[in-house]
Amino acid sequence: MADSRTIGIFGAGWVGLVTGGCFAELGHEVIVRDVVAERVTSLQGGALPFHESELPEMLERNRDRIRYTLDADELAAADVIFICVQTPPTYSGDADLSFVWTALEDLPRIERRQILAMKSTVPVGTGDKVRAALEARGLTNVGYASNPEFLAEGHAVRDFMNPDRVVIGAFDDADGAVVESLYSGIEAPIVNTDVASAEMIKLAANAFLMTRISFINEIANVCEAVGADVVEVARGIGLDHRLGPHFLRAGIGYGGSCFPKDSLALKQLASNSGYHFQLLAAVIEVNELQKRRVISKLEKHLGRLRGKTIAVLGLAFKPNTDDLRDAPSLVIASRLLAEGAIVRTWDQVADARDRLQGALQCETVLEAVTGADAAVIVTEWDELRRLPSPEVHKAMARPLLIDGRNLLDPEEARRAGFAYEGIGRPSSPFEALPETVEPERKVTP
Repeated sequence: MADSRTIGIFGAGWVGLVTGGCFAELGHEVIVRDVVAERVTSLQGGALPFHESELPEMLERNRDRIRYTLDADELAAADVIFICVQTPPTYSGDADLSFVWTALEDLPRIERRQILAMKSTVPVGTGDKVRAALEARGLTNVGYASNPEFLAEGHAVRDFMNPDRVVIGAFDDADGAVVESLYSGIEAPIVNTDVASAEMIKLAANAFLMTRISFINEIANVCEAVGADVVEVARGIGLDHRLGPHFLRAGIGYGGSCFPKDSLALKQLASNSGYHFQLLAAVIEVNELQKRRVISKLEKHLGRLRGKTIAVLGLAFKPNTDDLRDAPSLVIASRLLAEGAIVRTWDQVADARDRLQGALQCETVLEAVTGADAAVIVTEWDELRRLPSPEVHKAMARPLLIDGRNLLDPEEARRAGFAYEGIGRPSSPFEALPETVEPERKVTP
């Protein structure tokens, strides 16, 4: 392990806390600064503002090396300061860098050399703008490096400590070497490059993963039309060494804090540069349409959904997190409510009561499915693998399962007495329910 350094973190959100905790695990002293007093107080008391596997234990294990503060001046002690703030999309689709500029305004003024390292996902060209802003403020002692994160929610600690690569783009080779030294103890290829290329690597990697997801979902939709099974198709594709099996799992689309935001940012970046990124535009469109296919599957079996009770199982955009940002569940549940359905929801850790007005969030899966005309698997929690059980079959008004993540074995579900609909898989025979006919309204003259 290299000599310990002092690391500053701007932002006590998901990226900031994972970054701080993992660097502390590597033996560095860490100062985490945030502007929200309640969050800092909670962290000082040992409470995390979100769910992330392994992170609470890591922060507790290294609490003597981590401190949390509201005071930006405490970061004067840091050798490297990481910016880990959010960069949400604006109405135009561009990344909102206001939190980045606020962090720059709060940088402490010191005489010795400091390095500013960008973890936040930013558009290509941000590094040049930051360097110009630093020079305009007379902070010529502050170097700059792009060091994007490649963390997946639910296993971010694992991804940080066992990465596929560490990407570092710096204006000064010496600054890049300092950032690289912080990762001593981690075995991974180091990609040393220029700042613009480092920024693009992050956006391009996410765009390619999104493309694979939308591609296999399009194949799934064709499979449904011709009677093929997308799970078997994906298995055959994935065995090709040129392709591999990753991100070839059909479902109801991606969500979360990164993919939707980054796809819009890259598409807008291209547009601002005079280029129409047609492929990425199609990827985004496919993903939006995919979420809504659940509604047509329900209508195929149930007819009109008004008055039908639908259990939406899983709210977080993926398992092992409580993140609801751009979660497919919100689109699906909202569409069901708009159709007049009675919606019950369940999730192992996520809470959507403030986002889904009119839906009932249940404490257990059994509570959610009791009396339901259909159950829709939206998030692939392990608990839902046991869904096709006699208990659930008895509890439901109509044993119909819409498996939005292809989590279940279709034949096992059917043997258990359920009608089963997956994504890109052969469907169960169905008998649509008769339409409810409203009585004719008489108009009094």
